[in-house]
Amino acid sequence: MKRLLLGRPFRSDRLKHTLLPKRIALPVFASDALSSVAYAPDEILLTLSIAGATSLLVSPWIGLAVAVVMLTVVASYRQNVHAYPSGGGDYEVASVNLGPRFGVAVASALLVDYVLTVAVSTASGVANLGSVLPWVATHKVAIAIIAIALLTALNLRGIRESGSAFAIPTYGFMIVMIGMILTGFFKIFILGDDLRAPSAGLQIAAEQVHLNQWAMAFLLLRTFSSGCAALTGVEAISNGVPAFKEPKSKNAATTLLLLGSISITMLLGIILLARKTGLQFVEDPARQIIGGPHDYVQKTVTTQLGETVFGSGSIMLYVVAVITALILFLAANTAFNGFPVLGSILAQDRYLPRQLHTRGDRLAFSNGIILLALAAMVLIIGFQGEVTRLIQLYIVGVFVSFTLSQAGMIRHWNRLLRTVRDKSTRSRMIRSRTINMIGLSMTGAVLVVVLITKFLLGAYIAIIAMIVIYFLMVGIKKHYDTVARELTPSEDRPVLPSRNHAVVLVSKVHRPTLRAVAYAQATRPDSLTALTVNVDDHDTRALQAEWERRGIPAPLTVVDSPYREITRPILDFVRSKRRDSPRDVVTVFIPEYVVGRWWEHLLHNQSALRLKGRLLFEPGVMVTSVPWQLSSIDDVDIAKLDAAFTRGPQRGPRRTQETPPE
Repeated sequence: MKRLLLGRPFRSDRLKHTLLPKRIALPVFASDALSSVAYAPDEILLTLSIAGATSLLVSPWIGLAVAVVMLTVVASYRQNVHAYPSGGGDYEVASVNLGPRFGVAVASALLVDYVLTVAVSTASGVANLGSVLPWVATHKVAIAIIAIALLTALNLRGIRESGSAFAIPTYGFMIVMIGMILTGFFKIFILGDDLRAPSAGLQIAAEQVHLNQWAMAFLLLRTFSSGCAALTGVEAISNGVPAFKEPKSKNAATTLLLLGSISITMLLGIILLARKTGLQFVEDPARQIIGGPHDYVQKTVTTQLGETVFGSGSIMLYVVAVITALILFLAANTAFNGFPVLGSILAQDRYLPRQLHTRGDRLAFSNGIILLALAAMVLIIGFQGEVTRLIQLYIVGVFVSFTLSQAGMIRHWNRLLRTVRDKSTRSRMIRSRTINMIGLSMTGAVLVVVLITKFLLGAYIAIIAMIVIYFLMVGIKKHYDTVARELTPSEDRPVLPSRNHAVVLVSKVHRPTLRAVAYAQATRPDSLTALTVNVDDHDTRALQAEWERRGIPAPLTVVDSPYREITRPILDFVRSKRRDSPRDVVTVFIPEYVVGRWWEHLLHNQSALRLKGRLLFEPGVMVTSVPWQLSSIDDVDIAKLDAAFTRGPQRGPRRTQETPPE
């Protein structure tokens, strides 16, 4: 089943073949930012609808403000990818220039944002598909989870294969959206058609009829912060620079420019077309729409525009709905590429468990991919797949990383400017610093707006999650550092134990026991003792008699256990061997059966497993298993077993995907 889902494993030296050209990198890393134009206009319009239909007149200006911020962020991140092409992205920029604690803060924000990207994208995709297929809307949670599972399987197959699979839908979405916008404007401005959206004639009841200047300003800021969801995903390219083909920085910067240009064009086009067609979109149709049809079901903005431009029931309407839903599902792929790489780097820096730094059979960071999928599924279930509820948690993390990254880049340029004397180089650096300074001021302002307008609407949940992850990573780092200090060898030569006492645990006189005694003798210990615990007098006397009859060359020691406990008497005996000399070592030999059938594991070795687990905590005690293979192992496919154990995960690289694994 694993081979069917994932394909054949890749050799480590095939890592360079997974690198992406620009035409594949664009759908892989930019699908999130491109697809956000499918829900960012919805959020702008539904937030403005609180003040009534007349407030929708300012929607183009809100869209223009969002476009300016996006253009600034794209220009700023082009400086990032040239300065830090190693793939650490915002985390590396903040860590190097602002300090490790700021780096961990950025990492925690990005991890939360990646999880929300998957949840919001899949939930929005289901909402768009549900606009034309009602049965999808009634099972949106289950369908969203299935979509995440499919994305997980695709990404486990490897980054290049997933990119190739996603290229056609992503480019198809661009063509369909731009084609719909151009067709709509052509009909309106050239043919003179009076295009009216299905919701154009509906009357919207304002939440508050009279809004003072401060309330209206707050509403506009909240609308702007909701529209800034269109910026999510821009940072993914800076985190994924190592996945590009050479020249990496140039290709990544070009992809960023393409991403910004296409996203801004589609975002402004959709908002302007919605304004020209009178499209209306509200948060709660049953409460906010007055005098509408009793069975009215509100469709998403892109679906309404598709119906307006191409006609109700037309094939192109279904193409618009399906391709929008598909790109939203695939937009989560940006997070599936960014989260595992960031997790691998954090694991290498000891901020996350080291299992996240290993590559799977297909040279993907499998553990990170699975962890991301599970976290996103939990969010989908917890918020019942509601886009409006999920999006309130969104973009807080990404703007935290935006802001700290720009602050780090300013420090980066300041440090370099103190050492560079060449005028042309200094001029280029000053220009880059100016771009990052503008980016800092703008993203910082947006972050403040987002925190003020969305905190009580759900942003506080994301902030709490970031704080928890921050302290969790700091704790993991502290643990790994403590372990490293304890394991670091000193300059002194290791002290040899003064004596080695061998203890063979005996339950019966059988072949595994005799092998354990013989092996213990072969190690030439200073003393050899066979040890059994008396839990039944009759069995113990029979064991002693058989031991003497066979003349086994090891004294048999019997320790009483009136309460029929085995572990405690053995521990007391082992400790007594070291009581007089702490430099002594006690080696405990435990005979074990090796069985071939799964159910036989339930019937054997339970006491041995408990003893081994407990003896490992005893200082100066070595535990040695002496296996005895039973005949049932003949049924085991040894070749298959060897393949399963030898095809382990390969360690990932520290900073670049072109270096051979350690």
